[in-house]
Amino acid sequence: MSVNVNAGRASQAPIPPPRSRPRRPSGLGFLSWLDLKAAPYLLISPYFLLFLVFGIFPLGFTLWYSLFKYDLTGTEDWTGLGNYTALLSDGAFWNAVINTLGMFLIATVPQILLALLLANALNKRIRGRLLVRMGVLLPLVTSVVAVAVVFTQLYGRDWGLINWILGLFGGDPIDWKAQRIPSWIAISTMIDWRWTGYNSIIFLAGMQTIPKDLYEAASIDGASRRRQFWQITVPMLRPTMIFVVLNSTIGGLTLFSEPTTFFGGNVHGGTNSQFQTVSMFIVEKGFREFNYGYASGAAWLLFLMILIGSLINFLLIRRIGGNK
Repeated sequence: MSVNVNAGRASQAPIPPPRSRPRRPSGLGFLSWLDLKAAPYLLISPYFLLFLVFGIFPLGFTLWYSLFKYDLTGTEDWTGLGNYTALLSDGAFWNAVINTLGMFLIATVPQILLALLLANALNKRIRGRLLVRMGVLLPLVTSVVAVAVVFTQLYGRDWGLINWILGLFGGDPIDWKAQRIPSWIAISTMIDWRWTGYNSIIFLAGMQTIPKDLYEAASIDGASRRRQFWQITVPMLRPTMIFVVLNSTIGGLTLFSEPTTFFGGNVHGGTNSQFQTVSMFIVEKGFREFNYGYASGAAWLLFLMILIGSLINFLLIRRIGGNK
């Protein structure tokens, strides 16, 4: 029997080193870095530049002038926290705060509940579902002035449709603009009519991301549709609900267009300021009385109100689904 000696020697032969890749030119490396690393920041930079110009700068500018007594003539007198202490003792400012919070509660809570129920109905198989979904957004694209004209006629004291319906049931006519609570209700219905459809579409988008397997498993276990809604849909919508609630909080506390147009464009908010909001108060002090320092202080107090309200609502919504 012969032995192949060369085969053993071949197995012990050294393995040649791998060939080194040729280096790319420095210009191609820079282009690759620019494409992978720098390009995303360049693409999103216009948003941050606009936010810096129209967001951060006005915020800092307002904070600076809130420390002065500044008017249209350009006179600047340093007051420090004088504008804030004057605002905290100003009955007109607290009246605007109460009006804002009252209309915010009356408008926002029913709006979110109606939007949630409407989204649940739109999520089911119905005829003309696409047209119905498009229809709920029609109030949003309607002009605020047109909405104000229609609702002003609806809530008219003498010939309004709402008072006519109340008269059918034996009720007395209500002067919706002259009384505080009725004016809050009238303005809140205007807000709900415009924004309920918008929030329902956002809820609908969140509902369509929920896996269908959860509903099928719940149906097998004998859970009714109502129980599926409260035990599956609502907890799974927690991130979407946080967005809707925070967005509604910001919009409700900065309410301006609806109450202003409801009173014919007057920012005084009625004969006795019965529905003047903080935003209307700021415009009145800054652009009617030309007290820019005082209006700047009110704007920063409104900013703090929004932060506190958003934080409270965020903590409340986080508890949905058992998260603490």
